[in-house]
Amino acid sequence: MGVAFYRGADACILVYDITNPKSFEGLDTWREEFLNQASPRDPDNFPFVVLGNKVDKEPERRVPKARAQQWCKSKGGTPLAYYETSAKESMQVDVAFMQCATLALSQDSAEADFIPETIDLTPAKVAPKKSSNCC
Repeated sequence: MGVAFYRGADACILVYDITNPKSFEGLDTWREEFLNQASPRDPDNFPFVVLGNKVDKEPERRVPKARAQQWCKSKGGTPLAYYETSAKESMQVDVAFMQCATLALSQDSAEADFIPETIDLTPAKVAPKKSSNCC
């Protein structure tokens, strides 16, 4: 089911819980699974956005921000976009999704959707019928 779910994706958002180190440690697995299932043309430059969620629980933080930023820097020539968010408080969520959309749209779209030639649906002019005096 993964292939069908991921195929055609233009970007990927990876989310972990800043209060749960295991969720952070799973990022590598989730990223690799996505790349294997989606099979993007250019996996090294595929747009990922990483979200450290639950910043509303800062006192319970178990994953330092610097550790997450370092992980994002280690994933290729260009660091992955990183945001700290709170879905509960709606902090930085809109900014992160806008960044994801911007990254997706900025990708070279050599495999653009097929757009057929325009079809004219205007009815052709038909010569007026001769009236008959019948019935």
